[in-house]
Parts: sequence; C-alpha cells; structure tokens
Amino acid sequence: MYFLLCHFSLLEIGYTSNIMPRLLWSLLEGRDFISLVGCAIQFYMFASLAAAECLLLSAMSYDHYLAICHPLHYPVLMSTWFCSCLVIGSWLSGFFFSAFTLALAAPLSLCPHIREIDHSFCDFAPVVGLFCGDVGVVWGTGVSISGFLTVVPFLLIVTSYAFILRVVLQIPPGPGRQKAFSTCSSHLSVVGVFYSTLFVVYVAPTDHMAPWLQKAFTVLYTVFTPMANPMIYGLENHEVRVLFVSSGDSRS
Repeated sequence: MYFLLCHFSLLEIGYTSNIMPRLLWSLLEGRDFISLVGCAIQFYMFASLAAAECLLLSAMSYDHYLAICHPLHYPVLMSTWFCSCLVIGSWLSGFFFSAFTLALAAPLSLCPHIREIDHSFCDFAPVVGLFCGDVGVVWGTGVSISGFLTVVPFLLIVTSYAFILRVVLQIPPGPGRQKAFSTCSSHLSVVGVFYSTLFVVYVAPTDHMAPWLQKAFTVLYTVFTPMANPMIYGLENHEVRVLFVSSGDSRS
C-alpha cells in the first residue's frame, strides 16, 4: 500500500507542477501567452499523468481487494514483482497513449486566425480547436483513448469494491469490520473527489454552462483534488493522527 502511495504522491506532484507554476506566472506577470512547444509539452504531461493516475487508482483498489478478500494469499498474489509491474504499467500506459494522440495531431496545421485558447491551460479540446482541416480522426482517437483510460479503471474500481463490500458485510460487527472500512475509506474518498470533478468537466453537458464555471471546475480537479489527497490519506493514518494530536497537546 505504501509503495503504491509513494507513486501516487509522485503523480500528484507532477500533475500540479505541470499546470500551476505556469498559471501563477501568467496571473502575476499578466502574460497570458505560451509557445506552441510549451503548450504541446503541457498537454502531453497533463494527459499522461491524468491517465496514469486513473490506472494507479484502479491498481490501489485491486490491492485493497486482495488484502480484504484474500488476506492469507495476499503476500503471494501481491508480490513485489507484481506490484512493480502494476506501477510501471500505469506510468508507461499513460505516457504511451498520450504520445500516440499527440502524434496524430502533429501533421495538422494551425489556423492562422486563431491565436488563443479560452482555457486556463492546454487541455485536449482547446488545443484541438487551434488546428484547421479535418480533426475528426484526432478528436475521435483522443476521446476514445480518454474514455478507455478513465471508464475501464473506474469499472475495475467499482467491481473491486463490490467484492469488498460483500466480504465486509459477512464480518461480524466489531473491530474487524471497522478496520476493513477504515482501510478503504481514504481511497474511496480520493476516487470520489477525482472522478466526480472529472465527470463534471468532461462528461456532463456543458453547452449551457458558463465558461468561467467550466474553468472553475477545471481548477478544482487540477488544484484542489491533489491538495486534498494528502490530507485525506494523512488524517486516515493512525500514526499521523497520533502525531497530530501529540503536537497539539505539546503546544497547549
């Protein structure tokens, strides 16, 4: 679990570091421009890390499933080698599929009359809107890959927790059941916040949504969610809670 959390933390750091420094620089300096190469790099890193985060969240749910539903076989089923394969596969899949989408857009030419994107960073839809010609292949491929890398991991998470819930409900009320729920509560909170904001921005109809509201939801899942995740996992960790309480007692 802690090995997966370490990589999840690295993803969150890269996720926000790819967007926030450039956004803060634009707000402080008043320079709301970015080069084409810089925009392509920002989009590539954002798409890769977001896809890798979806896959890693599903790997974490599978880890919980094995720990609760097959506790005696857990050391064998979730070996160091298999856990490393899950993590490496999550990283490589995110970067590979994003590179494939970016490669399809490379031959297209930019529209001369469009010089700006109405967004806070270089996201998929605003970037595709900069190109002229037939962008149907790029758009369809990007939507298909994004849907696959978000919906399939989400279904795996739901399936894992369905099995977990069935096993937990069979445990007699007491410390055992409470410990099982405590093991999953942090991950469920992170998944709920991440996918709910992702759904609002990319799946829910936005035709009648104000542009500023769309940007606000985007900032929510690119800034608030990564900032809230350490607090969610930290406050659910017994050692962190003990340290927090003891530090408060020492100050009082």
